[in-house]
Amino acid sequence: MAADPAIGDRWGSGLEKSQARTHIATSPSRRKFPEFPLSDPSQASAGPEITLYTSAMCGYCVAAKNFLKSRGLQWNEVRIDTDPVLRERMVALARRTSVPQIFIGQTHVGGYDDLMALHRAGKLEPLLAGGA
Repeated sequence: MAADPAIGDRWGSGLEKSQARTHIATSPSRRKFPEFPLSDPSQASAGPEITLYTSAMCGYCVAAKNFLKSRGLQWNEVRIDTDPVLRERMVALARRTSVPQIFIGQTHVGGYDDLMALHRAGKLEPLLAGGA
């Protein structure tokens, strides 16, 4: 039995498969998040810029983005799986080849586990406030 296009398939998507592929293939390699507006516009410019080097099939990348989103933070996402030059830049900056690699301002935080360790130790807030 075919799925009703108005309802969607078993995954809940109303997009045709070709439309979904086109959407994924044309996604930008650098995106600004979150997609919802912050309640306080001054919060967007407060603190250093957060940069995440990620790839599409990375559970820890998703976890890092979800954590930052839950805190109401914005970040720049650099997808290294779409451009080898971006991957080389990440390795040169982080001296690591795994993703995610997270930078807050000029400070290399590390991966998701490192981000969470900073948070648990109470050192993330001062870093986000601009202190080193």
